[in-house]
Amino acid sequence: MATLGFVEYADATADVKAVYEDIMATRKTDRVNNFWKALGHDPVTLRRTWASVKEIMGPGGALDPLVKEMIYVAVSATNGCGYCITSHTAAARKGGMTDAMFAELMAVVGMANETNRLVNGYQVEIDEQFLTK
Repeated sequence: MATLGFVEYADATADVKAVYEDIMATRKTDRVNNFWKALGHDPVTLRRTWASVKEIMGPGGALDPLVKEMIYVAVSATNGCGYCITSHTAAARKGGMTDAMFAELMAVVGMANETNRLVNGYQVEIDEQFLTK
């Protein structure tokens, strides 16, 4: 259960309802995910977070939406956020991610985490050739 519970649409303030309605319209759905309903307790954070997610994860930019979702899954796996792993894996699958792509993504995430820890533990200095000037 969420620490403060969820703010359902019927119980939301006008500010929160406005964000919920934008979420539903943008995502072409008739429901609001639990993450947003948990943030409904803090309308300022809800509005700010939704605006950022909508801008960054939207179709514009140099990265296509599937790549963005897969990056989100990778970071969520590294951070141990089960909710985000599940929700963004679903979005990535909807965007075309296959089982093979997911498996390879997790292999890359695992390898990156392992080598990152080794580099940090050994305190490896960065090679001059990798530095941009």
